[in-house]
Amino acid sequence: MTSAVQPTAADHTELRHVLRSGTQLGVLQTALVAAFGLAQPRIDGMTELLVCGAILVVGIAATIALPGLWTRARSIEGIAGAAGIGLFATVVYLLIDVAVLQPLGVYTNRWLEIGGGSNWWYHPIWWMVGTYMPWLGAWVLANQTAKSGAPNPAMLVVMTLVLSAVIMAVATVAKFPGASFGLGTFAVSVLPAQAVLVAITGLGGRRG
Repeated sequence: MTSAVQPTAADHTELRHVLRSGTQLGVLQTALVAAFGLAQPRIDGMTELLVCGAILVVGIAATIALPGLWTRARSIEGIAGAAGIGLFATVVYLLIDVAVLQPLGVYTNRWLEIGGGSNWWYHPIWWMVGTYMPWLGAWVLANQTAKSGAPNPAMLVVMTLVLSAVIMAVATVAKFPGASFGLGTFAVSVLPAQAVLVAITGLGGRRG
């Protein structure tokens, strides 16, 4: 595999590196979730949109871009390594969540009601989404590198946000169940937006 030949040039997927990077991402995600959870009940209106929206955007950017940059994703190995970083980050977050965030009461009663009285309902969702987003983010970075010789994380983030906004608008106008112009729908729209971006960046490119 590529990393066995040039471990510092591309597809940096050694287990220790993946675990260390996953820990860093998980701690960052935890801090952002805590900040969002503490801020949202205390502010409203445009202030809530700006503050919580900024936290959400930082979280999205870090989750989709950092793992692929850390593994220097160029081929399927680096892309898979980025997914591994995302997966371990979810383990770190969920451990801190159970040990610290839940006992401190970071989440509102509404969060508890959505889960039918359980604080555990979102854990498998977090595990899946937290792996999916770095995986497709790294895929885009690899596609960019195959075309231009270097990844462009800024373009990855900007295009993901733009496509997410478009999907949110379409879903809301089309009256898709539960869709609205808000942070919740925007966050969910990131998932199909990433799939679309992988398809777009993969057109006409070759990856060794």
